[in-house]
Amino acid sequence: METLETSDYRFIPIISDYGFKATFGNETNTLFLRRSLQALTKSAIPIRDIQFEKNAFEALTIDSRSGIYDLACTDEKGNQFIVEMQLAHSPNFIQRMKFYTLHKFNTLVERGQFDYSNLPKIYCIAFLEKSILPTMNYHTIANLRSESGELVDSQISFIIIELAKFDIEAATIQTDLEKLIFTMKTLHTVTEATQYPAFWNEEWLKKAIDELDTRKMSPEERFQFARITAINAEAVNEEKRKIEEMKTEAVKKALIRQKLSIEEIAEDNDVSIDFVLSVQNQFEDQ
Repeated sequence: METLETSDYRFIPIISDYGFKATFGNETNTLFLRRSLQALTKSAIPIRDIQFEKNAFEALTIDSRSGIYDLACTDEKGNQFIVEMQLAHSPNFIQRMKFYTLHKFNTLVERGQFDYSNLPKIYCIAFLEKSILPTMNYHTIANLRSESGELVDSQISFIIIELAKFDIEAATIQTDLEKLIFTMKTLHTVTEATQYPAFWNEEWLKKAIDELDTRKMSPEERFQFARITAINAEAVNEEKRKIEEMKTEAVKKALIRQKLSIEEIAEDNDVSIDFVLSVQNQFEDQ
């Protein structure tokens, strides 16, 4: 993840670890989270109350394997929400969503002594910086459906937001969903309040934006931001090192087998031909 200095940017990105915790994970004021969840699920009914579930998922955790920021909460009707953030390209992220959702499903079933009749709804929501689906939509809601597209079950919903696909201009934005995604994509690029679109003055967004305004941060908040940023940068660098080691080892094994060309090895391991050649040279020099 890109690290940011408070001296260079007025607003901290919502999609950063600090930004996510300060907005979606804000336990003091949940208005932004409640309004966002209503928009993401396309519900006409406002969420009046939300409870964070730290026993099942920490309010903010850093997954060293993929940089996921997880939040789990429950509304006043018992509906379950899992919110995840994924910044790196992850073509198989759907499998991870299924893992978290089915874990939650099994927990609910066991808690109810295997009574399937009154299970609450589960919404697994993923914000992806990169695109992974072969569709044009930036917001996708997926349920269990038949081969003809008929709804079979809506107890579990997978909601995927691909930020890279969102390109709506501020002047044409109307819905809360559009306002949310626009803010997530652009807030950190704004330097002055004169660049605000009018809807940023709406209470639910204004509260979140104020939490990310570095000019309004206390010394303690600035310290926490710098601390989290430094920790995240170290984690990202370590993850990059591990990934490169894994790819190097995979390329070495392919070179030893001598069954594939340099080009095929590069394609199979998602690396460049130069990377394969560098590994080959290291291998030959040993």
